[in-house]
Amino acid sequence: MQLMQHKICMVTGATSGMGKATAAALAQLGATVILVARDQRKGEVVRDEIRTQSGNPQVDVLYADLASQQAIRDLAATFKQRYQHLHVLVNNAGGLFFRRETTVDGLEMTFAVDHLAYFLLTNLLLDVLTASVPARIINVSSNAERIGKIAFDDLQRKRRYSAFPAYAQAKLGNLLFTYELARRLAGTGVTVNAVTPGPVATSFGSGGRGLRKIVPLVFRVIGIRAEEGAQTAIDLASSPALEGVTGKVFYHSKELQSSPQSRDVALQQRLWQVSETLTGLPVTTAQQL
Repeated sequence: MQLMQHKICMVTGATSGMGKATAAALAQLGATVILVARDQRKGEVVRDEIRTQSGNPQVDVLYADLASQQAIRDLAATFKQRYQHLHVLVNNAGGLFFRRETTVDGLEMTFAVDHLAYFLLTNLLLDVLTASVPARIINVSSNAERIGKIAFDDLQRKRRYSAFPAYAQAKLGNLLFTYELARRLAGTGVTVNAVTPGPVATSFGSGGRGLRKIVPLVFRVIGIRAEEGAQTAIDLASSPALEGVTGKVFYHSKELQSSPQSRDVALQQRLWQVSETLTGLPVTTAQQL
């Protein structure tokens, strides 16, 4: 089935879990798939595995540590050197960090990787996405957004850090970003939607100690398989029935009503402006895009 033939897709966090499952499915559908990986060896192994299993040689890998804004800029530049079009961008990479860490840019790791990386990479690729219409952006969020709060007075969690509130803040950020970007791109032919997959049986959250080791174990017990968790993102990337659908959140391939705070337009716009400042992008208004 070559539903995605001649389509170019980029998937971040593509070497494991849902990202890998999404990339593999898109390759199976005939797309040219660019895996974004942090580790070169792992990236090559997964690239070769997907090529073999799908019978599709058009699987490429680009490398970037999404905790580094310079690496994200280099990723976008390298992509544009190799490709003239991008039809699907799946922002999937993320993490849960049990102790406060900072990036090379001095930003709190969860907010930087789980929100700002989506924001920066997408904005850097908007020109090639709009040149490739119809094009689709899919942001992987989480039901944790429902308990999220954007702490504008302490976005970097310097005063008090706890893993789950930091994660919930970033995942709420994904939805605020999705809604605001969809509004800004209305009528352009580029759609933007979000996915909340629920618990997925992957290695997500691994690396903790003591009681923190329980998190990935719980996910493996109660979570669905990565292939099932990825299905909604796959549908949003490929389904003809979803052509033109934008500004929505989906759970198990059905539209979901997200939290009231995620639908707060003033909050969406405020976070956008703060995100522009934190990523060094020019400050814009909705009318400028």
